[in-house]
Amino acid sequence: MRALPPILKNWFDTRGWSIHPHQQDMLDRSDAPSLLLIAPTGGGKTLAGFLPTLADLAEGPHEGLHTLYISPLKALASDIRRNLERPIAEMALPIRVEDRTGDTSATRKRRQRADPPHILLTTPESLALLTSYEDAPRMFAGLKRVIIDEIHALEESKRGDQLMLAVSRLQTLCPEMRRVGLSATVDDPAAIARMLAKHPDPCEVVLADPGPDPDIRMLETTEAPPWSGGGGRYAIPAVLEQVKQHKTTLIFHNTRAQAEIFFHHLWLANEDSLPIGIHHGSLSREQRERVEQAMVDGQLRAIVCTGSLDLGIDWGDVDLVIQVGAPKNVKRLVQRIGRANHRYNAPSKALLVPANRFEVVECHAALEAVKDHDLDGETRQRGPKDVLCQHILIRACAGAFDAMDLLHEIRTVGPYADLTRAEFDDCLDFVATGGYALRAYDKWQRLMQRADGMWQLRDPRATRQIRMNIGTIMDPDTLKVRFTGRGGAPLGEIEEGFAAQLTPGDTFLIGGQIVRYEALREMTVEVTRRADKEPKIATFNGTKFATSTQLSQRILRMFQQDNWPTLPTHTAQWLHLQREVSRLPEPGRLLIESFPRDARHYTCVYGFAGRNAQQTLGLLMTKRMDELNLAPLGFVATDYATLIWGLEPLRDPAPLFDLHALRDGLDSWLAGNAVMKRTFKSSAIIAGLIDRNHAGQRKSGRQATFSSDILYDTLHRYDPDHLMLRITGEEAERGLVDFSRIEEMITRVHGTIDHITLDRVTPLSAPLFLEHGRTPVEGAGQDRLLADAAQELMAEVGLDAL
Repeated sequence: MRALPPILKNWFDTRGWSIHPHQQDMLDRSDAPSLLLIAPTGGGKTLAGFLPTLADLAEGPHEGLHTLYISPLKALASDIRRNLERPIAEMALPIRVEDRTGDTSATRKRRQRADPPHILLTTPESLALLTSYEDAPRMFAGLKRVIIDEIHALEESKRGDQLMLAVSRLQTLCPEMRRVGLSATVDDPAAIARMLAKHPDPCEVVLADPGPDPDIRMLETTEAPPWSGGGGRYAIPAVLEQVKQHKTTLIFHNTRAQAEIFFHHLWLANEDSLPIGIHHGSLSREQRERVEQAMVDGQLRAIVCTGSLDLGIDWGDVDLVIQVGAPKNVKRLVQRIGRANHRYNAPSKALLVPANRFEVVECHAALEAVKDHDLDGETRQRGPKDVLCQHILIRACAGAFDAMDLLHEIRTVGPYADLTRAEFDDCLDFVATGGYALRAYDKWQRLMQRADGMWQLRDPRATRQIRMNIGTIMDPDTLKVRFTGRGGAPLGEIEEGFAAQLTPGDTFLIGGQIVRYEALREMTVEVTRRADKEPKIATFNGTKFATSTQLSQRILRMFQQDNWPTLPTHTAQWLHLQREVSRLPEPGRLLIESFPRDARHYTCVYGFAGRNAQQTLGLLMTKRMDELNLAPLGFVATDYATLIWGLEPLRDPAPLFDLHALRDGLDSWLAGNAVMKRTFKSSAIIAGLIDRNHAGQRKSGRQATFSSDILYDTLHRYDPDHLMLRITGEEAERGLVDFSRIEEMITRVHGTIDHITLDRVTPLSAPLFLEHGRTPVEGAGQDRLLADAAQELMAEVGLDAL
């Protein structure tokens, strides 16, 4: 057992602290090449990760950078720096700690490269940038440890792929460097370990005591949830009562738009003038920082937020988490729950608020999954090639390289372990020349091979442009929002498409305020305060979560119960009525209902494949139905079903679910669809084909889209096998259309289809008639008209009393 140095031991003793078993394990195994700690939120993961570093530096001096800490969030890096500086100062240790993010000044960044601190805290993007400099070998000389915090939050994204490629570069520069990963509870520790380790080396895993189960339940409300919608507005009185009973409450939402709407109505109902804030990624940095500081100072009773507060920052005295809307993913729910009572072995407290009637079922399924410690996860895909192309450009910025050496280095990264030489050469050729159709243009002639076989940049001046475009986060096309006048306070950002719909005098919500659109000047939306008019809602392009496969399967198993004593009476009666009128969906079978209504023929497919996949299924089915002369007119999709309507009844659905036919339909549909152009634009930016940033100027979203559309059409016409088009197809399938979930659904049911023909709408399908896009109602009377439509429809199917 490795003992703490006396100075660290005394510091623990003066506080009455004792080292946790998993922290001691991390100290004992600090020489392991790769070490992953999985511990519950509040379990002291960060201190466990840094203890070996503090012990090393307390025992003797170290020249230059000793430990590199990487966080998914800039705010988390800043928070960890503050938390480290306090014990270092109290022990008078000669350790310099600094952070380096997009908010760090250029002067400090230059100094950090010339004179690195002992501990540097940064983000994946900043690390990729650091590895692009020719002096990277000097800066990282002597690096002993890399700590990746919240590694589970990076594992399923391109940021994680880019990060591990950068770590592979560090490992080449510092062969004795140790890798440390810190993670909350996850479904598959082995998968995280494979990501962290240098392939094919093993990774040691430390599992901390998971602590007590969280105190999590449904919020009781006097009003039943609506039949459709996602705002949770009906629960505001009950939410306010909970806020009054607790010190600080985090109120999580799945989208930024929903957070804005909820905050607006919460504030209108806040008769006691409780201090309440809002926090999400589209707000200005200044506004987010004000809210964060107010949380730390204990000045806020509640914060309406999104995933921007998901991760491990210890924000003040939070003692309750409320999740509005079904969590969609059990891992995400557990992460958010952990924000409350952020202490070791203290149970977190959380309440779930289903936004609509079906989400009551989903929330109960999520509750059961948390109690059973049944976390969900998706199968990890191969490393994306657009990220690999960017990595090659980054490596070229740092100096000449040997292609085989770089390939060997890349193959040490788990997702790229099976990268073939041909695939690598495709990426290298694309980076060097732009590919067959573009090699005649000087703009894309970026690399050249020297006589000695080494590759280098054709023009060293290109490094600036490449560095300005490093990163895999695809921000939506947005415009800044400020109050009018010179030096007007920034409020945040709105999507460019939403701004294009505004005319002077229009009002919208941002940061919880109703503002009036005045003008668009120099790519900035100028507004004034206007609280006396019904606002439009700014559209924010935040992540749209889909219900996970595991949670969907749990819901299907719930449907097989004879009774549902844990569900509210109104929901249990709804499911019983569905069983009487038709049947409930089952695992291993596909339920399809067909019925007439209002001179239209409807078909409802209960695939439980997630919103993206159900949307894609609607597109493919209507295309096929059109070929069969069934005259489809439209469809609407949710996480659990797709409702299609048309002029002719569906007699036999089996031909619509032939996997080969669906695949052919997907390929032909994607070839001429805007989805491919959107995906192409994102991948082309990441791969370096299109620049999103230029020195001294910024392209508007429309300009960038116009450029990418021209490129897409050119490649599609003259070079259909171009690498970027192949990447686009792969990305579209696993991202926007989620075709793998359709394949999983069809494989799961093995052709077992229950097609039921009825003479009226069924209870389970009825809420789909009220989904956005199916009932186009706008204006000030929207809520009343939707309520009237819901009452009429539910009376039709015998649900008006529920």
